[in-house]
Amino acid sequence: MPSTRTGSPPVRAAGGSRAYGRRRARELVLQGLYQRRLSGNAPGAIRAQLAESKGYERADAGFFDELWRGLADDADAWVERLAAVLDRPSAELSPIERSILAIGAYELEARPEIPYRVVINEAVELAKSYGGTDGHKYVNGVLDRYAAGVRADEVARRRDTPVRARGPGANRP
Repeated sequence: MPSTRTGSPPVRAAGGSRAYGRRRARELVLQGLYQRRLSGNAPGAIRAQLAESKGYERADAGFFDELWRGLADDADAWVERLAAVLDRPSAELSPIERSILAIGAYELEARPEIPYRVVINEAVELAKSYGGTDGHKYVNGVLDRYAAGVRADEVARRRDTPVRARGPGANRP
């Protein structure tokens, strides 16, 4: 069974925002998990290759390392945790969907300080960029159902909070 880690404090990526640095870290982890699934190469070798790849300097290295340590050997176990909310056997998922769902499941459990909506949105953005035509919809639905179980209190608070309009004078009596 995979372990959860509480993680390090957020760090700005060189030349970018913390959010961009984390997004880039997720992209690199996705690339690495995909490569691991297809090639079977050792996690250390893949991690070294990713660290030398173009764009690594813009990634949040601490966040990347945490995700990689938590997922490189245990991605399948993280996907299996989603079994109750999947509409098909996990073996039928594409390698990209499978990797994105593993990242999302890991973040939902191991990084409670990251709001669940952010975790889901980041996974959806990965699926839009790298997945199949409607893969982002599937990722969204699966992770939303999973979050309702593993972050029940946070999800309930979010759903009980009325949506507020934005802009000057919004929501004033």
